[in-house]
Amino acid sequence: MTAELVRGQNHTLPQTRLEIRVSAGSPVVAGATLGDENGVVRGAEWIAHPGSPQLPGLEVSQQAAAGHRLAVDLEALPETVHRVTVLLALPVGVGGPTRFGTTAAPFVAVTGLDGTEIATFTLTGLDTESAVSALELYRRQGAWKVRAVGQGYAAGLAEMLADQGLAGAAELAASIQEAVARSLARSVAPPPPRTPEGDRVRQASGPSDPGPAPAAPPQPPAATPVQPTAEPGTASVSASAPTPGGPINYAHPRRQHAAPPTPPPTAPPAQPGQAAQPVAGDATGWSMDERLYNQIWGMFEDLARAAAAYRSAVDFAESRMDQELDRSLSDPRNRIGGAGDRARDEARAKRDELTARAREVLDRDLAQLAAEAAVVEPALPAAYAGWDNPVWHAHRIPMELPMALRLGDLHLPERTGLRIPLLVRLPLERGIWVDSGRTASEAAALLDSDRLRRLAMETAVLHTARLLAVYPPGEFSVHVIDPAGSAAGPLAPLVDAGVLAGPPAAGPQGVASVLAHLTRRVDLVQMAVRAGAADSLPPDLDTGEQLLVVNDFPHGFDDRAVTQLRYLADEGPAVGVHLLMVADREDASAYGPVLDPLWRSLLRITPVADNHLADPWVGHAWTYEPPVTPPGSRVLEQVLAAVTAARRAAGR
Repeated sequence: MTAELVRGQNHTLPQTRLEIRVSAGSPVVAGATLGDENGVVRGAEWIAHPGSPQLPGLEVSQQAAAGHRLAVDLEALPETVHRVTVLLALPVGVGGPTRFGTTAAPFVAVTGLDGTEIATFTLTGLDTESAVSALELYRRQGAWKVRAVGQGYAAGLAEMLADQGLAGAAELAASIQEAVARSLARSVAPPPPRTPEGDRVRQASGPSDPGPAPAAPPQPPAATPVQPTAEPGTASVSASAPTPGGPINYAHPRRQHAAPPTPPPTAPPAQPGQAAQPVAGDATGWSMDERLYNQIWGMFEDLARAAAAYRSAVDFAESRMDQELDRSLSDPRNRIGGAGDRARDEARAKRDELTARAREVLDRDLAQLAAEAAVVEPALPAAYAGWDNPVWHAHRIPMELPMALRLGDLHLPERTGLRIPLLVRLPLERGIWVDSGRTASEAAALLDSDRLRRLAMETAVLHTARLLAVYPPGEFSVHVIDPAGSAAGPLAPLVDAGVLAGPPAAGPQGVASVLAHLTRRVDLVQMAVRAGAADSLPPDLDTGEQLLVVNDFPHGFDDRAVTQLRYLADEGPAVGVHLLMVADREDASAYGPVLDPLWRSLLRITPVADNHLADPWVGHAWTYEPPVTPPGSRVLEQVLAAVTAARRAAGR
């Protein structure tokens, strides 16, 4: 699970060869400084910037752009380096914004070389600052960690470099800005918004050379970092003038904002001694959807902290009681008469008192979170809302893609009724695996296999319907592989509504046909990316997002089909092909370890409640609750009917 950091939070890095991906609302200069054990930058030779982009173990972009990829090889850094600080600055004298408060909040992600996100950080709350220390990678007891910093500087690069102890900071900052002004770095404008006519704008996205096979990318030499490129989804290219060698993304463009965000709603003042009343959207963001998204993840973090603090307090109380009992009973005099009993009673009383205090604090925090959830849930847009939310009854298919999608709910045993929506960003960056195996959990073991498989497929259908409902008309297609036709019942709502790209594929020939079609699409788009020839794509190629739903894998799959499926899982998301599998891992054990990379690349969820999701932040095992529609409700049919009507109105 990706760690979504907040300011000051840190996270352990599992590997040393990394990419730092930056996405901003306008062109920015990206660089990095190296610091010693005290965090001091010893000289200009310890700074990578557009005018001097390469250092041992570090390479940054040579252009000012709305997106960047910085390559880092921590093992190749000099031994005297203990800290790498990633910095962002607005270009001076190029006619762009002069402070971060007038642009969208920059987003920074630490990823592996395969693009897998390790940690992310959104730099919210910036105002007059024109330079910011985004995050830092630092060495601690032989291990490397990442910390979200978000420290802004109103005086720009010079103030930031001086704050890191660099002599001659003003002169170096001026030379960096001069290099940008001389066009040694190209400014790349963010993509335009969707036109009123609904034409798609093609954006740069995905790896520039993803390769023909689902193999891991080659590792660069230790002293030669990967050449950084502009971040996907930032450089705008037209169909008539594609960027040579640049990647292409056919996803719907995000909404653009030219003005600063409106302030979030404020709660009425609290009475003395009372907690502030919660308000929906009480978080930073450029739109209500973004504020609600940030608020939900803030609630997740608050619940995680509260539960961790309570569990730690209980453990401390138990440990203290054991220590006091050991000290008391180690004295032979306390073993005779009632002294020992009194010592036990006193130790237990102290433990109960500490536990009661911790529970009181926890109950207070949980009550506040429950009150916030009661306010937030009714205000959620359809993409974030549960199926029992009335927003679905008035839902209209949007013309713009939302930020995220709800996959279910999360809760902890301290208060099972307090549910936090599980949101994933759109477009999907990884596939989803709905586990239909009885060995997946204790709850699954109580159900018979047929019932569990049906529940798993019904869960997949709900996820598919939600994706169809939140994508603009005609920009999301669904293909289904059901080799034995065993999912006809759960698939009936999709089939009856006519929202599938074709009838569910059955039998070996049907499986081969669908896989060949989607593999061809991935190959063609990748070739267009490598050749910079977007206009050469066949006119019959659907450039919208594609979802492949696979039931009962690996039944009906031969070795070639398995290889194609792995290829789609590895290479598909970068070019708009996504995977949703309904499968029992035990059924695929005959293939041995060949499928392990496939399972690991997918987000595993279950059709029944299960505490299999663990966050690396505090180590909680979160219970996942799958989405369900209210008993007797026809909300699914109504939503699919709206999808069909919107497609007809759009002529798709």
